[in-house]
Amino acid sequence: MRLLFLGDVVGRSGRRIIVDRLPNLRRDWKLDFVAINGENSAGGFGITEEIYEELTDAGADVITLGNHSWDQREALVFIERVPTLIRPLNYPAGCPGKGAKIIEAKNGQRVLVINLLGRIFMDAMDDPFAAADREIEACPLMQGCQAILVDMHAETTSEKQSMGHYLDGRVSLVIGTHTHAPTSDHRVLSGGTAFMSDIGMCGDYDSVIGMTKDEPIRRFLTKLPAARFEASNGPATMSGIAVELDDNTGLATRVAAVRLGGVLEESRPLFWD
Repeated sequence: MRLLFLGDVVGRSGRRIIVDRLPNLRRDWKLDFVAINGENSAGGFGITEEIYEELTDAGADVITLGNHSWDQREALVFIERVPTLIRPLNYPAGCPGKGAKIIEAKNGQRVLVINLLGRIFMDAMDDPFAAADREIEACPLMQGCQAILVDMHAETTSEKQSMGHYLDGRVSLVIGTHTHAPTSDHRVLSGGTAFMSDIGMCGDYDSVIGMTKDEPIRRFLTKLPAARFEASNGPATMSGIAVELDDNTGLATRVAAVRLGGVLEESRPLFWD
């Protein structure tokens, strides 16, 4: 199975590069499954139903969220009726939507996607490690599904790396999202799980984590807000991770960082070219 997981989509610029490039990537790389973190896709804050449809029409099989899940109030409603939008699994009981779903890949295999929210420097949430355990025990790799993808939406690399090692050998992929800056530690862990501390963002990197630069800098200098944060709409980079899985085990065999367009140095899975 060939998988592509794209990092946090930030604003119009991030959406544009996905709409422009993802359909061709699905064809050229013969992708079986595409996941996208969409929690910043509506101007940097949350997601709308129109944007959800825009990303799925472009080729996303599932869209994960994070701490900005409910910034657009309509998400509280439409998450209940759309089939492939998931919010963090360890949100409090009673939150709308689901934190894990099984979705059929293009090749017919069943993919369990789990969205988790970290707890370090974030709002207090239930234990993401225990939440992941419950889902994986209910649907083990190569028993209930042929692949398991985990989006660990968290602030610190230590918490993301801990989750990667904790789930190593039990899931296909653990990736970090949220910090909007791609790390260079993509690899297959010793137990066969693909991992990357943060897959970066799909957005304009001539910015401060996707926001126009002036207001974040002003707040660091003065500690006074003068304007709203606005998503930066310059040329975007598409950032993420490409993973190839062994169909006999559901574990990873090859990984590559993906960085296309914009101002970052290009990176792509040469083993698929």
